Amino acid sequence: MALRRKPRHHHYCVYVVELSDAVWNEARFRRANPDYVLGMPFVYVGMTGVDPDVRFDKHKAGIQSNRYVRDFGLRLLPRLYDVYNPMPYDGAREMEVELAIGLREAGYGVWQA
Repeated sequence: MALRRKPRHHHYCVYVVELSDAVWNEARFRRANPDYVLGMPFVYVGMTGVDPDVRFDKHKAGIQSNRYVRDFGLRLLPRLYDVYNPMPYDGAREMEVELAIGLREAGYGVWQA
């Protein structure tokens, strides 16, 4: 008798965090966004295996956090990512990059680690 494996559920997510305008004072952030369009939002794009709300809270608490999110993160922007979630790990890795590229092309200031 063969053992039946429980079906795996996709649980990885991409997420987008709005960053405060003060992030533009960071030279490294400015260098990463030479085509930024004045007036567009600044964002961080990431991927996670936990709920994006939990991941955002961890960033803000300094737990495995990105410095820009910890210091400048304001809120999640689910309208920019909800349609993609959940997905398998490889899909989330690819979507994180694609989403960052798309937002940058639209004029956003983007940080993606």
